[in-house]
Amino acid sequence: MAAQERFIWLDALRLAAGLSMVGLHATADASGGAWAAYPVSDRILPLLLRAVLYTARTELFLIISVFLLLMTLDRRPRSYGETIREQARRLLPPFLFWTVFYAFYSLIKADAFGYLPARLDALASPAAWGGYLLLGSVKYHMHFIPTLFGLLLFYPLFRLAVRYPALGAMVLACLMVRHELDRFIYAAFHGSEALPFLARGVKILTYAGYGLAAAAALGVWRRIQAGGADAAGTAGADRRWLPLVLYTGLLLFLIKLVATRKTIETGAWPFLYTPGYWADFLMPLVLFAVCMLLGHRRWSPVLSRLAPYSFGIYLCHPIFLDLAEIGLHGLQWPPVAQVWVKIGTTIALTSALVALIARIPALAWTIGLGPLPRLSGPGHARSGVPDAH
Repeated sequence: MAAQERFIWLDALRLAAGLSMVGLHATADASGGAWAAYPVSDRILPLLLRAVLYTARTELFLIISVFLLLMTLDRRPRSYGETIREQARRLLPPFLFWTVFYAFYSLIKADAFGYLPARLDALASPAAWGGYLLLGSVKYHMHFIPTLFGLLLFYPLFRLAVRYPALGAMVLACLMVRHELDRFIYAAFHGSEALPFLARGVKILTYAGYGLAAAAALGVWRRIQAGGADAAGTAGADRRWLPLVLYTGLLLFLIKLVATRKTIETGAWPFLYTPGYWADFLMPLVLFAVCMLLGHRRWSPVLSRLAPYSFGIYLCHPIFLDLAEIGLHGLQWPPVAQVWVKIGTTIALTSALVALIARIPALAWTIGLGPLPRLSGPGHARSGVPDAH
């Protein structure tokens, strides 16, 4: 099996992660809440849908990105400094572009929902811009890029797990440490301007566990391939391990359903429900493992043609989600109707916008599909998340 075909499963994961973020944000109300203003019965379908979509969290993007980076380093070795400079060129220019864009675009929704003065004050606040540029706090989805860049700084550590895949189990210790540190800093620094920066530092430090897990997966993948002639080796691993991975996923999803019931009953996200924490943060690993074990199966090549647009869909979807929520504001439609309108219009219009941007050389870099202005040429990588081929 050719390498390009063999990694279509990674393209499928990239596309699933991008689209799931649309569904994730669309299944919350316009303020990001759990439809608390509606009757309990009206919350059931939207929140059950969210439980399914939330299996592919932004952590899945992190796992994919580390996995791909380590693969490319094997094919084209380079120094730590060169690697980090390349990742900075990939990630930071699009991040800066969309940070400035959303800082001003968000005024439209702020005006419609009555908090325009606060947003205008933020535009004039150096502290707010510090959060925008360091944390990605300008919009609910922009946190991903600075978190990913911070995580990639640890990539030499991850390479150990390629050689010793058992180190991937450290993701459990890292998530445990994050859970305990979050509880401490949110209690100790509640109301402090330092809180979001401390929380992000803890997040990046402990999300190194996902990097170790991704590297371990690459090490396991190599051993699987070495165990037989391409597909034969992977098929054997499929038969041995897939039932156990699926069983683990089922157990975690049952816990997610318990957490969902709590949300339905209270109209609030169950942040203090510890089993739900573990189910949420382990499910991306299960999803990645399932697709990797099925990597020898035939995957549609359409997935590889669509996957490069996933980064753009992730970056651009709030443009149309905001407009959909503005249009629905005051209509008193049931949550499930609002959710389907938001998902349908956002995916359709975002996909069209991303396809248009990809065809404009001067803008394609903003969604990771073209060289940076004045930086294109030999040795300058495209911006965005690396490809699976």
